[in-house]
Amino acid sequence: MKIALMDSGIGLLPAAVAVRRMRPDADLVLSSDPDGMPWGPRTVEDLTERALAVARAAAAHGPDALIVGCNTATVHALPALRAELEPRIPVIGTVPAIKPAAVGGGKVAIWATPATTGSPYQRGLIRDFADGAEVTEVPCPGLADAVEHDDAEAVRRAVAAAAELTPPDVRAVVLGCTHYELVADQIRAALHRTEGLPPVVLHGSAGAVAAQALRRIGAEADPAAPPTGGLTVLLSGRTGELGPAALSYAEGRALGAAAAAH
Repeated sequence: MKIALMDSGIGLLPAAVAVRRMRPDADLVLSSDPDGMPWGPRTVEDLTERALAVARAAAAHGPDALIVGCNTATVHALPALRAELEPRIPVIGTVPAIKPAAVGGGKVAIWATPATTGSPYQRGLIRDFADGAEVTEVPCPGLADAVEHDDAEAVRRAVAAAAELTPPDVRAVVLGCTHYELVADQIRAALHRTEGLPPVVLHGSAGAVAAQALRRIGAEADPAAPPTGGLTVLLSGRTGELGPAALSYAEGRALGAAAAAH
């Protein structure tokens, strides 16, 4: 079994680790675009072309499925990716985990990039899936970039600024950008809580996306499978390795350690 994941940068790491956890025997292909990142500021047409190039590089390795490990690329490029690759290669997009976060109602916050916050796309998800919950949209300028470049001080400032905009009595926070899952512990620690309330529950997308990829290819999760899965890293189409920024996060180190074992 071979699962490919794509993103502009290292936001694909949480989903890659989730796939690895569910199927330690799956080969992984991580295809990113260091030459073209960040994708967020690009026009839709330009972003779609970059995403197609990254997807084609991954597809050349013959994966059984391709995970688009990027919320921005899912919003803008998913139709083009599916038109080119399906049905030969199922393409799985990443959607913010608004639906599970809203179960039970109460107050929920969605942390997302400034471009996504308030967008028709996110408002549509809130309308369709947040029934009964009181939702606060929280823009996080600079956070994804800071995570991508392993800039600890910039991460701290961006997380603190977003935490200030988050109501202290929220029950759950949706991590609406895959990069944010890499600093989930810092986000949790920065959230201000009303005294007496339980800890905030963070909702990322990685586990659900990994499970959906397995479903699309008719495979079962098997965490006890032998850890024989290989790792291929593609950097704007070139074969490479996980870089220092990726390896600064636990997810990157886990993938790197597994690859080194082979």
